[in-house]
Amino acid sequence: MMAVDLDSLKQLRKATGAGIVDCKKALEESGGDMQKAITILREKGIKVASKKANREADEGLVVSYIHPPGKMGVLVEINCETDFVARTEDFKNFARKVAMHIAAYPPVVVSRADLSEEAVEAERKVLMAQLEGSGKPPEILEKIIDGRMEKLYEEACLLDQEWSDNPEVGTVKDALTDLIGKLRENIIINRFARFSIGH
Repeated sequence: MMAVDLDSLKQLRKATGAGIVDCKKALEESGGDMQKAITILREKGIKVASKKANREADEGLVVSYIHPPGKMGVLVEINCETDFVARTEDFKNFARKVAMHIAAYPPVVVSRADLSEEAVEAERKVLMAQLEGSGKPPEILEKIIDGRMEKLYEEACLLDQEWSDNPEVGTVKDALTDLIGKLRENIIINRFARFSIGH
C-alpha cells in the first residue's frame, strides 16, 4: 500500500469534499493519480446514490435566494432523509448554490420526468416539421431530433443543466449525486419557484 502525502490528501478533499478516509483510500487505489482518485470517488458516490434512491426523503429545507437589488428571487425545496443531514453545512451550502443556480439559469422543471409526454411529443413534431424536405434518411432525421431534444433538456431541466458552481463537476445531477455519496442519504431537489418583477 503506497503512502499518501498530506498535500495530495488536502487537494483531493478540497476538490471533492469527500471525507479524509475516503480520499485516502481513493489515492491509495489510484496510485496517487489525482484524476483517477476523483473518478473513484465519483463512481463510489453514484453507487451510494443508486442504493439510496428508493428511500423516503421527507425532511429537508426550503431555501431562498434574493438577487440584489431585490427584483428577482428563488425558493427551492430540497429533501433528505433526516433532520440531522438537513442541518449540515454541506446540505445547506448545496441548497443555497442550487437556489443561486436557478436564479442565474432559469430552468422550466426539475427533471425530464416533470415534462409532459404531450409537450415532448409536440416539440418532436415541430423539429420534424422544420427538417421536412431536407432529403435526409429517416434514421438520420431521428438522430438529429434526438440531439436537439437533448439540447432542450439541457436548457429546460434543472438536473440536466451544467452545474454553475463548478462546471468541471458536470451537471446539477452530478453535483447532487456527489452530495448523496458524501452525506449517505437520499437527497431530492423537489421543486422550485422563481419570481421576478413584472413576470
